Amino acid sequence: MSVVGEVDSVARVREILTQARTIAVLGASLKPERPAFYVPDYLHAVGYQIIPVNPLHVGESRWGAPFEPNLAGLQRPIDIVDVFRHPRALPQHLADLLGMQPRPRVVWFQLGIRNDEVAAQLIAAGIEVVQDRCTLAEHRQM
Repeated sequence: MSVVGEVDSVARVREILTQARTIAVLGASLKPERPAFYVPDYLHAVGYQIIPVNPLHVGESRWGAPFEPNLAGLQRPIDIVDVFRHPRALPQHLADLLGMQPRPRVVWFQLGIRNDEVAAQLIAAGIEVVQDRCTLAEHRQM
């Protein structure tokens, strides 16, 4: 089941990935065995600018950028916020997502991550939402 307005067509997913240049990775990890490391690692390798966001790693850098403590402090346009957080943790990030200036074009909940309430609020604010899909897998299928 999807939320009204949620991106669910393969064609639109491909357009999003083709048009995007900058991806903020919420919950980015420094552990190579975690999807929150190897997915942004792949995306960086294929040419996306990656902005890692995780307060646990502030002071460290990866993918050519320093870790940011939160989304609210990002003062540049972000095409996609790629989310690697447990679905129950998503409501605590909603204010940051909606407070981003400028707002991201797309918020992408990674494979296994779905929160219809948060998605509906983002969509109502004019942000496209992709749920329960892997950016790495979708990019490889293009």
